[in-house]
Amino acid sequence: MVSEEGKKEGMRLGKYELGRTLGEGNFGKVKFARDIESGQGFAVKILEKKRILELKIDDQIKREIGTLKLLKHPNVVRLYEVIASKTKIYMILEYVTGGELFDRIAQRRWLPEDEGRKVFQQLIDAVSYCHNKGVFHRDLKPENVLVDAKGNIKISDFGLSALPQHFRVDGLLHTTCGSPNYVAPEVIANRGYDGATADLWSCGVILYVALTGSLPFDDNNMVVLYQKINKGRPRIPTSPPISADARNMIWRILDPNPKTRITIAEIKENEWFKQGYIPANPDDDEEDTRIDDEAFSIQEPTETDKEPNSPTLINAFQLIGMSSSLDLSGFFEKEDVSERKIRFTSNYSPKDLLEKIEDIVTRMGFRVLKRNGKLKVTQERKDVKSPGSLSVAAEVFELSPSLYVVELRKSYGDSSLYRQLCTKLSNDLGVCQSQQLLTTEA
Repeated sequence: MVSEEGKKEGMRLGKYELGRTLGEGNFGKVKFARDIESGQGFAVKILEKKRILELKIDDQIKREIGTLKLLKHPNVVRLYEVIASKTKIYMILEYVTGGELFDRIAQRRWLPEDEGRKVFQQLIDAVSYCHNKGVFHRDLKPENVLVDAKGNIKISDFGLSALPQHFRVDGLLHTTCGSPNYVAPEVIANRGYDGATADLWSCGVILYVALTGSLPFDDNNMVVLYQKINKGRPRIPTSPPISADARNMIWRILDPNPKTRITIAEIKENEWFKQGYIPANPDDDEEDTRIDDEAFSIQEPTETDKEPNSPTLINAFQLIGMSSSLDLSGFFEKEDVSERKIRFTSNYSPKDLLEKIEDIVTRMGFRVLKRNGKLKVTQERKDVKSPGSLSVAAEVFELSPSLYVVELRKSYGDSSLYRQLCTKLSNDLGVCQSQQLLTTEA
């Protein structure tokens, strides 16, 4: 947390020195900042909490921070740190010097096919990475794609992004959002859509714009515009010249039927796409984003408001920041990234939860140690690295008066045994899948 003093231009913000204003919006400013120790430049998004509440965009800001926390890819704008005071949130972001892709295209009218393909390759690489992380952007357009000094793209502005907990029971997203010219027909239809195929449609529109300098679907009348989008397969101008393979790629992406639309996997196998393609290397092993607790809550409860030994109170913002999904299956990925922390929701009271967890794990042969409202579950062998050894901490957080989150953190031990333990606890104590998703839907 940072004090309210010394935040004018040229002043310090922790280890950062604030400089010139890069941009200004309805809810705050973006300033240039320099790390005093390393000299590295950053962009600092300064958000006024009061203004956020006035505009009722707190969910959008929370979603953006919670999403960016998950993403560490060369072609996605990186969130390094979130510093907060009682009145402001400071997002320390990667500083991208080349401006928007929109401006790059507008200045040159269009991009040569080789250059446009490179942009498209990086876009597909980044979007594929986001989807694998369970993140769906839902507002991809050239204005939300930045270009660095080397000509590489960086996807930004995840304020409308969706995470797995935003899906309804039918497995689809149902919020109509995005920019009209770039939105997929199934999003307009408002019958539910797959976030991955909808994002891919937007990528196809961006490719069309990059190679032609014009929009594939455009009209001042919104009804006519949506009719054009629903029809799909736009006319591609003869000037500038575009290869038949590039035209075919555009048409296969801008297929109005999401079930027959080309997939990202198929795009990556396409010969036109593969020309000069160099896959990016994500930075998932880098340290986690540092986020001040004060950034997670606009109205933090006072100590006198909390009951002794009551569970920690968290809100939806913190829950998004805590994980990429409330679905237990989403956490069984690489051990060093996801398995060490697993969470599920429950309607049992904290007291009942801790008692039931103790009873279940004891019957499974584990030892239990209670301390400060937390449980430590252990099963030891002579060599702690040998199969059968396990150490897990269990803690309960309050999401609402009738909904709680159980967090299981593995210190060390047998991964298969840990899976069994987590599955047993979530099955016996967790909210059923359909109720869980409905409870957390944005």
